[in-house]
Amino acid sequence: MNSSKVMMQPLLLRMRYLILAMMMIASLIVSRPIFAQAIDSAPDSLVKTIVTEVMSSIKGDKEIQSGNISKVIDLVDTKIVPYTDFRKTTQLAVGRNWSRATPEQQNKIIAEFKTLLIRTYAGALTQIRDQTVVYKPFRMDPADTEVIVRTQIMNKGDLIQLDYRLTKQGDSWKLYDINVLGAWLIEAYRGQFITQINASGIDGLIKFLEDRNASLAKAK
Repeated sequence: MNSSKVMMQPLLLRMRYLILAMMMIASLIVSRPIFAQAIDSAPDSLVKTIVTEVMSSIKGDKEIQSGNISKVIDLVDTKIVPYTDFRKTTQLAVGRNWSRATPEQQNKIIAEFKTLLIRTYAGALTQIRDQTVVYKPFRMDPADTEVIVRTQIMNKGDLIQLDYRLTKQGDSWKLYDINVLGAWLIEAYRGQFITQINASGIDGLIKFLEDRNASLAKAK
């Protein structure tokens, strides 16, 4: 079996039941203040509002439930992109090799990584039915610029750990990493990215992402 597929399987198994893995999916980081102004700036309130709106949108949209990828992308761009720092997510996943990439290569990696996450985890969004979210007690110091909001998803009697890591940017908070059953998304992908870069450089990573996206597109 292809080694990259073997590395990806544990993550896919962890993500199978998760309804909000799309939280880390974003575009080339276009901040949209009009949305940010409509949401409580506290990180736990931000997460709660996004979760509520995403779940409500999916439960009310038969096309998303049936796996319509265009509708999934629209939902992500509207409900999730404004509150994420996907450039930070991608940079941390690539690690020390990020500085080796040209601005053009960096933007290409970001775009392909976004597409990969959408196509890989779109199915998780279609599984939203009667799941409920339990929010863990949240505490932070006013001086904190990095926080974790911890939640659990109640899915058919099982409690699934789902935590969000946020960073403060000015007066607002942005999501940039997600923890699924003890595995952070950035760490899970970093190993794959390093392997690809060590084998064939930055362009090799880009090709790996392009090939994965092409394979997933054919499978739909």
